[in-house]
Amino acid sequence: MTVWPQLEPLLGKVQKPARYIGCEDGAQTPVHIPEAAAWLLGYPDTYEIGLPNQGLQILYEIVNERSDGVAERTYAPWTDMEEQLRANGIPLFSVDSHRAAADFDILAFNLSAELTYTNVLNMVDLAGCPVRTADRSATDLLIGVGGHCTYNPEPIADFVDFVVLGDGEEVVGEITAVVAHWKVSGKQDRLEIHRALAGITGVYVPSLYDAIFNDGMLVEIVPNDPAAPAVVEKRTIADLGEWPYPKNQLVPLTEVVHDRLNVEVFRGCTRGCRFCQAGMITRPVRERPADQVRTMVAEGLKRTGYDEVALTSLSTADFSGIDQVVRDTVNDPDCGGQISVSLPSLRVDAFTVGIAGEIQKARRTGLTFAPEAGTWRMRQVINKLITEEDLYAAVRSAYSQGWRRMKLYFLTGLPTETDEDTLGIAKLARNCVAIGKEYHQNPSVTVSLGGFVPKPFTPFQWFGQNTREELQRKIYLLRDELRRDHGIKLKWHDPKATMAEGFMSRGDRRLGVVLEDVWRHGGTFQEWSEHFNLDLWTDAIERAGLREEDFVYRHRTENETLPWDHLSAGLHKDFLWQDWRDALAEVGLEDCRWTPCYDCGACTGYGIEHVVASAVPPAGGSQGTGQNLAAGGEVPVVLLPGKPVRVGV
Repeated sequence: MTVWPQLEPLLGKVQKPARYIGCEDGAQTPVHIPEAAAWLLGYPDTYEIGLPNQGLQILYEIVNERSDGVAERTYAPWTDMEEQLRANGIPLFSVDSHRAAADFDILAFNLSAELTYTNVLNMVDLAGCPVRTADRSATDLLIGVGGHCTYNPEPIADFVDFVVLGDGEEVVGEITAVVAHWKVSGKQDRLEIHRALAGITGVYVPSLYDAIFNDGMLVEIVPNDPAAPAVVEKRTIADLGEWPYPKNQLVPLTEVVHDRLNVEVFRGCTRGCRFCQAGMITRPVRERPADQVRTMVAEGLKRTGYDEVALTSLSTADFSGIDQVVRDTVNDPDCGGQISVSLPSLRVDAFTVGIAGEIQKARRTGLTFAPEAGTWRMRQVINKLITEEDLYAAVRSAYSQGWRRMKLYFLTGLPTETDEDTLGIAKLARNCVAIGKEYHQNPSVTVSLGGFVPKPFTPFQWFGQNTREELQRKIYLLRDELRRDHGIKLKWHDPKATMAEGFMSRGDRRLGVVLEDVWRHGGTFQEWSEHFNLDLWTDAIERAGLREEDFVYRHRTENETLPWDHLSAGLHKDFLWQDWRDALAEVGLEDCRWTPCYDCGACTGYGIEHVVASAVPPAGGSQGTGQNLAAGGEVPVVLLPGKPVRVGV
């Protein structure tokens, strides 16, 4: 059933009505048939944030290529549209055909930020579905989630029917087949579909597990049904070249973030930054064939009409033949030499300043460098082994090529951090401005400071997060230090929101009541600064009889049960514990793509070997020569050394 006749008159009453009309180039209007499983793929944030999400677009295409599945998309309606929907009795709908959510079998979300969880509950409620799994009947929607946040799904376990761990390209087809069969059989029993889904590798069904507590501590999470495996392993696709998606990237009618062609060049990262969950959980490294990248770029640019392409990965400079791919793109005669190439991370030593200038022929995009920490000692702790010389060489290269403004991204609240480390950020920023003055009259540096939140399946998962008061003190310390510095602007993330993120990041099932409480008291769009309300969280925590300290600020012990111990990202827990000890000892580790294996488990567990660019590290890979020049938009650029060395041993 389409809700368009009821929806259309409301568009003039809301901000940005283009968020709700669809009609993008590349959009599909699949034909729904009784025997096909119907997916409503949701992103729990606004259209302009969710539309560019590549994971959602990939699944959208894969499902719609199947005979037993159809897929459409939905995004979180902004507060003004939500008010209109509820006032007029209109449910959540797809933007493709404006079908009501109840016309689908599955409502599945991509979760990339913990503070979007309340939006998930809100969208489920708007869909006309009970928010708690236990309250749903066989005819209600199946609620699924995937994405990086689902490596600890326990805070939302009471609200979802299934969780997907890892790569979605293969598993989405298996889920489609299972749900289609259940649908044809008449949807007799919801437990039946839960058991069937639990039989798919990479799928976790929370209702088939019990969380056992003793004296306020989690003891274990165990299956309560023989259909549920004791440990759920993540899914990993072995050959990225077999999945050249999205083939038809969506081109919106209105402005969205990262509005450009995006082509993933490889998946996974072994740089080993200890704070980075993405780098840990996406191992092993798998490259897309260079010829396929060139084809996807060329065909994508022609079809979409974009004049900018982003070659995406966690460490794009490590892609084999990246220099030739860029040359082929910017020199494509069909594009008239007007194409800009953005790279999330671009080492100067491996990719010359001349090429950096070449990729900016059409338009000079912004620069964001991410040293992450203000001193070499701290960068050893977090295993971000770049020296001050690495940073200054990259900055000098950028200023010499005509850039006048750049952003430096740092984390505060890292393990073992001291005030000296915090003030080291000011020193780095001042020196960068000084280098800029050698080339320009008024160079500027924006220092962006984020509060560190420990994440599951990283070596820092045992670390007790800094309190919001301590984070605020460090921010003010740096603010006061830079107060008189012209050319340096300081921005920071609200420590109050950092606490809430940390609460959901490493919490257990007891947090479900907190999450529902925040939502029921109006706490949607908590990831937006203008909507975040700390009081909603602290009041909900108090009403639940819980304490922030137990979930956020407390250090974990080696033998403590973690809420995600029954899930597997392919990493050995003892490997992560040893890396945590190495961090405290200020020991850095080399990238295992060019060194002997550390037996983290990511490759051996799946029979996949890393795709190594060459027998030796990238050009300029000797100690102390790693430099980075990053080009590209708002995505923070990762500064990478050539070949890290073991230090502090």
